[in-house]
Amino acid sequence: MSLAVQSSLFDHAERRWLDDGAWVDVRAGWLTGADSLFDELLTAIPWRAEQRQMYDKVLDVPRLVSFHDLARDRAPHPGLARLRVRLNDAYAHELGEPFTTVGLCLYRDGSDSVAWHGDTIGRSAVEDTMVAVLSLGATRTFALRPRGGGTALRIRHHHGDLLVMGGSCQ
Repeated sequence: MSLAVQSSLFDHAERRWLDDGAWVDVRAGWLTGADSLFDELLTAIPWRAEQRQMYDKVLDVPRLVSFHDLARDRAPHPGLARLRVRLNDAYAHELGEPFTTVGLCLYRDGSDSVAWHGDTIGRSAVEDTMVAVLSLGATRTFALRPRGGGTALRIRHHHGDLLVMGGSCQ
């Protein structure tokens, strides 16, 4: 499979500044060939179900996951290794180090949604970290709000879109 990343979009991202140095980049249509990659990842990735303590109950997480430490192990699919190189090329000047992990989440249907993504604005221990989210499959809403309250951000995340959270966002 050949992956094509639209390099012209690396030169421009829609950056949204949040509070306290947090930001989100939205790169619409970042990945071409997203259909092929999605189909391959469905069968090539070692997906697993998880459970999580939520208040007084242990509940099934409504998605499948697969996490990989790329500083220690090879990427679980060659397409992911190539995408990591392109992300590192695009964000090395801001991050100062390579992306080192890949976390994959498989939402099987519209009821697989999870809670808000809560950023950690103002926590100096996590300043200048980045998380990149590549969406494959159905369009989903990525919902982000500051811990402790504040204005929420809802981003429609389409097949092939890249979203990068940085600064104090994580």
